Amino acid sequence: MKEETDNCCHKTKERPEKEYKDLLNRLNRIEGQIRGIKGMVERDAYCTDILIQVAAVNAALNSFNKVLLSNHIKTCVIHDIREGKEETVEELLVTLQKLMK
Repeated sequence: MKEETDNCCHKTKERPEKEYKDLLNRLNRIEGQIRGIKGMVERDAYCTDILIQVAAVNAALNSFNKVLLSNHIKTCVIHDIREGKEETVEELLVTLQKLMK
C-alpha cells in the first residue's frame, strides 16, 4: 500500500536570479505595508486612512500576481504545451478562476 504523499506531486520552479529578486522585493514591500497597517491599527489611526493603505496592499498583491502569472505562462505553460502536457492548460484555467473570485 502506497503512502498518501506518494499520490501527490509537488511542483517546483527554479527562477532566474532577476525574476527571483524582483518577486522577493515586491513581497518585502508588501510585508512592510502590512506592518505599517498593523502599526496604524495599534496607534488608533482613522478608519479611512487604514482602508486606503489596505487598498494599496491589495493593488500591490494584484501587481505581484500579474507578474507571477505572466512569468508562469511564458515559461512553465509554454514549456509544458511544447512537451505535450496539455493538462497544464486546464490547471491554468482553474488557477485563473480562483484568482478572479
